[in-house]
Amino acid sequence: MNETGAGGGAQRHFSWINKISVGLGVAFIYLPILLVIAFSFNNSRLVTIWGGFSLKWYGTLFQNIQLLDSAWLSFKLACLSATIATVLGVLAALTLVRFRIFFGKALFNFLLMVPIIMPGMIIGLALLLFFVAIGLPRGFYTLLLSHATFGMCFVAVIVQARLANFDRSLEEAAFDLGSSSLQTFRYVTLPLIFPSILSGWALAFVLSLDDLIISSLTTGPNATTLPMRIFSQVRLGVTPEINAASTLMILAVVLCLGLGMMAQSRKSSKLKGTNP
Repeated sequence: MNETGAGGGAQRHFSWINKISVGLGVAFIYLPILLVIAFSFNNSRLVTIWGGFSLKWYGTLFQNIQLLDSAWLSFKLACLSATIATVLGVLAALTLVRFRIFFGKALFNFLLMVPIIMPGMIIGLALLLFFVAIGLPRGFYTLLLSHATFGMCFVAVIVQARLANFDRSLEEAAFDLGSSSLQTFRYVTLPLIFPSILSGWALAFVLSLDDLIISSLTTGPNATTLPMRIFSQVRLGVTPEINAASTLMILAVVLCLGLGMMAQSRKSSKLKGTNP
């Protein structure tokens, strides 16, 4: 990467080595995903041999009752856990940002960061031991508590970053005009931080939908998520039906992230439009 100055400014140019490195990195990440999507439309049952374009595996997928039940459970689990995680994460972020000094603040902030950097195996094992210790039967509700627990940490970090750069003068103006604390939060604070809340919800949703390790350790016999179902079938061999299910999961993830990015860009555009 070269740096040249022209007219008092600095410009950076990608060399051919940078371009090749970036291209190889992008191809390494996204080419396998594109192959999964492409072979979900393969007419042949052999996933390594192209037999023509076909949608029959999507029809077969929607006739697989076990996969459909697991998909519905994963979707319901992701929605509920993301919602709970968002509520708790926003409250945690508000506590850390708005209450400058309180006993145990540093410890509380540290505990919010630990599940993000700690391996999922340790978190899942710890939650499993906790559920066994309190005698809670493992099933959908233990999955819900587990996913909401680690999802809350990601939401708190995202919302906390937005609140750290928040213009408090807007809230002070609302107070001067006679608004209560609840009204100020509802009509001033919440709309301004809503894109970060939506982004946090989308991230918690995707993490819940994709999780395998923590779900495997905290689930019961009657609560099998879609990643667990797919993993158990992949061990016997990959089929185009699995590729079709994976493609639908990719589509759900892309839609959630796209909605979060659209909300963020629209809010940024509105803020720029209001500034002189």
